Amino acid sequence: MVALANLALVFVAGLLTALATGLGALPFFLVDDVSDRTSVVLWGLASGIMVAASVFGLVFEGLAEGTVWGIVPGLLAGVALVIVSHHVIEGWEVHPKQYAEADYRKLLLILGVLTVHSFPEGVAVGVSFADLNFGGGIELLGFTVPVLAAFMTVAISIHNVPEGVAVSIPLREMGVPRQRLVWWSVFSSLPQPVGAVVAFAFVRVARAFVPFGFGFAAGAMIYLVVSEFIPEAREVGAGLPGGGRRELLAGLGVGVVVMAPLALV
Repeated sequence: MVALANLALVFVAGLLTALATGLGALPFFLVDDVSDRTSVVLWGLASGIMVAASVFGLVFEGLAEGTVWGIVPGLLAGVALVIVSHHVIEGWEVHPKQYAEADYRKLLLILGVLTVHSFPEGVAVGVSFADLNFGGGIELLGFTVPVLAAFMTVAISIHNVPEGVAVSIPLREMGVPRQRLVWWSVFSSLPQPVGAVVAFAFVRVARAFVPFGFGFAAGAMIYLVVSEFIPEAREVGAGLPGGGRRELLAGLGVGVVVMAPLALV
């Protein structure tokens, strides 16, 4: 019963990160467009948060649980997962128009692609809950939640906001109603609670692999930032003065500062 309650809590945390993607659609209830400058800052913020959370949180926690030799294989495996994921979805680019026009069969195919893309983010959340109810955390609803888990849940949630913006922009241009923008944004991150539960269950059963799990999540997240978030920001900011580098660096800096306290926990 306790194990099921733990899984339920981790699932809810993963679901919260997915729901946060819907926040990216909210600006379109106020304006018809989000400026490129704002988008670049948001991508920079998400990148800074994810890199800092991975290093200050996941890597440091992994070192506390084991040795660098237990983390490095995990880091490499996390990078490998993202590379393989890119290979799998290459040629399967999911344009938001497909969301709006998809029948049941196509939705299943799209969800499969999104699972490959979003799974590492859910893994990061799940691994961060490895020490749930082991003491030294935040008391919440009868659970002792690790501080790292709280930070990672917030970090992934913030990261998902610009993804929601990215999904919503083309849909809005195609005339999709604002209310549906929220749903399709959340839909793009639905695999995250599943990834969170799978990762949490694995590290709880195989405690010896906890350092590997932390390294795995960190490697996947850092490589995602390098291979997807920053290139996306550079592409969006190409028309800005200086190619949007100033906005990107500002967002990165704020993101790192926001997560810096995690190094002191």
